[in-house]
Amino acid sequence: MPHQRIVLVEPDDAKREVLAGRLRMQGYRVEAVSGPIAAAASALDTPPALLIADLWMPGVSGVQLCRLLRSEPGTRDVPVVLRGDGDAPRNRFWAERAGAVAYVPKGRMGDLVRSLARAIQWRPENDGFFFQIDAESVDIRERISELLDDALFESVLAAECRALANSETFARLFDLFTQFLTQVTTYRWMAILLDEQKLFALHTNPDMRPYDEAEARDALRIPDLPLGVVVEDDDASGEPSGPAPIAREICFGGTKLGTIVMAPLVDGTREETLMTLVASEIGGPIRMSLLIEDAQRLASFDPLTGTMNRRALNTQMQKAIAEGRDSSFAVSLLDVDHFKQINDTRGHAIGDRVLEALGQLLLSQSWACAVGRWGGEEFVIVQRGVSESVAADRAEALRQAIENMLVLDDAGERVPVTASIGVSVRNVSETFESAIERADTAMYSAKVGGRNRVVRAADMKPVQPDLRRLSSPRISVVPTAEVN
Repeated sequence: MPHQRIVLVEPDDAKREVLAGRLRMQGYRVEAVSGPIAAAASALDTPPALLIADLWMPGVSGVQLCRLLRSEPGTRDVPVVLRGDGDAPRNRFWAERAGAVAYVPKGRMGDLVRSLARAIQWRPENDGFFFQIDAESVDIRERISELLDDALFESVLAAECRALANSETFARLFDLFTQFLTQVTTYRWMAILLDEQKLFALHTNPDMRPYDEAEARDALRIPDLPLGVVVEDDDASGEPSGPAPIAREICFGGTKLGTIVMAPLVDGTREETLMTLVASEIGGPIRMSLLIEDAQRLASFDPLTGTMNRRALNTQMQKAIAEGRDSSFAVSLLDVDHFKQINDTRGHAIGDRVLEALGQLLLSQSWACAVGRWGGEEFVIVQRGVSESVAADRAEALRQAIENMLVLDDAGERVPVTASIGVSVRNVSETFESAIERADTAMYSAKVGGRNRVVRAADMKPVQPDLRRLSSPRISVVPTAEVN
């Protein structure tokens, strides 16, 4: 420790001499200077064992001086101790953020000496290599100005990334992210892979998509994963080749979420640094968008069957009708026969097993544009642009598939499952609920007619007012055991 060279910055002449004398008494070789510019020049020319400076100084602060030394290879490991008036948390905060090894309030000589000893003791060993800088050729103020510009850029970039947390869905976040990223850099393509969701997103030029996708898959090592989100526009350069892709892990809260890869147009540390910054900031917004999507999924989908819930299906179809989409569609209302008996004799867990298997079967029907659990053991299947005859034929095939569905109870015995289905086609001026009502009437006719069958609304004859619907579309006065 003795004879170690220390650079001391103290603007006040009298205080500088007193403090330098005290440190020399401890065996240090002290180079005392009056200002941060001289201190920086001396440190860059010959790195000292330690540097002491005031946290706040005229012209250049100790925070800026510390950041300058951290940015230069030759002084990156030089410990900096910052001093200030009082022990305010704000002072310690800024000293820590600047990269200082310690903050010591002025007047506490014992604390300062102990901090110097600890800092020098724990300083990394010199590897014997040092690229000496000609300090006279370095404009210290210009270098600090560059650092401040870089810090401002990082701050703006971080703020822009964090603002993406309001995107609500990952697809929208990715689209907005590409719009922002192409304002600060240029690239051939950019891709994100989310590990847990197995989600692959790509931004590419339309003319280069097949080639960019293949290169991105190779960089991410995902040859067979489907492309989940793609943004194609001319913001991606369209160049056929360039430097090797830059990859960074996306983490949040210490957990890896995935990987971001960018194919830059030019080599350079700026692109490397940019990718590091982006990867460190985008994790939070991505996590937020995934949480919102999960919440929306829970609010819109039945967790047991995976189909939409009644409210979500109703909302989707009403919106489609209002926007002029899906103006012509067929509705099939399906009700599991004797479902109460399954629950009573085999248990509700087996009943849930039946509904879960039925949901998977319905969702596997390629002709269905929407599937929802209407309530209890009732399901609605919507198909677009078909006649009632075609819809009924598909419903019949579905009925047979349900009858052949293999569901086992805990004893390994097959649970017989059948369903009654009513089919209707929406009239031009009809609401979605009205089409459901007609399919419901046809389904009830199938129940009364013996169950396990399909009935079309067009085949229904005018009937007497149904006592099941006194004031609500689902009020029933018929015993459940007789019509279930």
